[in-house]
Amino acid sequence: MSELPETQSEEHVEEETRAKHLALEQDVREAVWEEDSRWLSRTLNRLHPADAADLLEQLSTDDFADAVTLLGGQLPTEIIIELRDEYRVEAVDVLPDKTVAAVLGELDSDDVTTILEDLEDDRRERILDELAPAERASFEQGLAFEEDSVGRLMQREYFAAPEFWTVGHAIDHARDNAEELPTEFYEVYVIDPTHRLKGQVPLATLLRTPRDVKLSDIMQEIQSGITAEMDQEDAAYQFQKYSLASAPVTDGAGRLMGMLTVDDVVDVIQEENTEDLLALSGVNSAEGTDTVLDSVKARAPWLAVNLITAFIASGIISMFEGTIDQIVQLAILMPVVAALGGNAGSQGLAVAVRAIAEREMDGDASRRAIVRETLTGLANGVIFAIGVALIAGLWFQSAGLALTIGVAMFATFIWAGFSGVIVPLGLRKVGADPAVASSVFVLTLTDVMAFFSFLGLATLILL
Repeated sequence: MSELPETQSEEHVEEETRAKHLALEQDVREAVWEEDSRWLSRTLNRLHPADAADLLEQLSTDDFADAVTLLGGQLPTEIIIELRDEYRVEAVDVLPDKTVAAVLGELDSDDVTTILEDLEDDRRERILDELAPAERASFEQGLAFEEDSVGRLMQREYFAAPEFWTVGHAIDHARDNAEELPTEFYEVYVIDPTHRLKGQVPLATLLRTPRDVKLSDIMQEIQSGITAEMDQEDAAYQFQKYSLASAPVTDGAGRLMGMLTVDDVVDVIQEENTEDLLALSGVNSAEGTDTVLDSVKARAPWLAVNLITAFIASGIISMFEGTIDQIVQLAILMPVVAALGGNAGSQGLAVAVRAIAEREMDGDASRRAIVRETLTGLANGVIFAIGVALIAGLWFQSAGLALTIGVAMFATFIWAGFSGVIVPLGLRKVGADPAVASSVFVLTLTDVMAFFSFLGLATLILL
């Protein structure tokens, strides 16, 4: 039989699933409008917290706020923490202080920090006053670290054991103190009497080892070396490099302070990638709840910078005003050189920024990248210089014009490939973020080269 019926069946299943999801969305809206908190709570609890969060995020801003108000303390904490940042902030703003304090008591310390850091100072103090002194001190510890540091992200619940303990001792301790252990953990961290980290024992190793074996005999060396003051992006790189599921976090003296888990690190990687992608386009924010004013504030400064660079390129063109007056065809062909050169520069820039983010542009790798992108520009320059020269020559029946645009195109492509790598590397060298500032400089440099080489050669060759 042919595969067409099977394909149609798959499409039918997808359509049915989409229809059910849309119907559920409408049911949730109607439950909010009718203030049916019982049905809404029961429905959300049946779903995975991430799916329930997605469902709530499909509501309008007013309906979402009404849903949170309607549920109040019945809104599961797992759903709150799964909400995207802007929706989580909105949900916490709607809930009463006592409800938020109760929510904090059910969360792991890293999730508590995530919620507390979004609150206004006055409200944060009121909510912390609702907590026991020990809980408050623990939560304030996370807020004491820098915003993008590992200390803000780490979980302060972990399972640590002295190096002289046996496997049996560790297992019995875990069973007797289950409520004090983190919800999920993958290693037992081995410490000395001063709480300095000595090594770790994966749970798989622990369960396969006889009870009378000491932890010090089976512990593994810690590869990551993550500290509480480290930047979250650097910690995420350690997770990627060593394929970690979790990692211990220490202070400057090597004492164990907490642990990072891969679910939090995945969020960091996604956030950093999104920031870099937006920054390359000169955009600082792209939240679904952004107002028009928010969008204007985020984008207008970069448009202003581009306005200045555009006038720089226009200044180059004005230097050859007399040449353009005499050879009108130049005005027709100028955008071709600038557009192709700008695209070539943007391609090299995207590759370079990604490589820098992935720590692939250190040492000799950066020199190889410069050579590679320059030679790539040279090769593409040859290909497109010949193509553009042939088109221009046939169009305007001018060998001189064909030679001019061909040579200009060749030079622009080489320069675009070179600047697409050297600019982000140079910005990183002086401490600037390559993703944020590179595109403005690269596009300006390629435009300047395109116009100067094309119009300059036209002045020398055609006049």
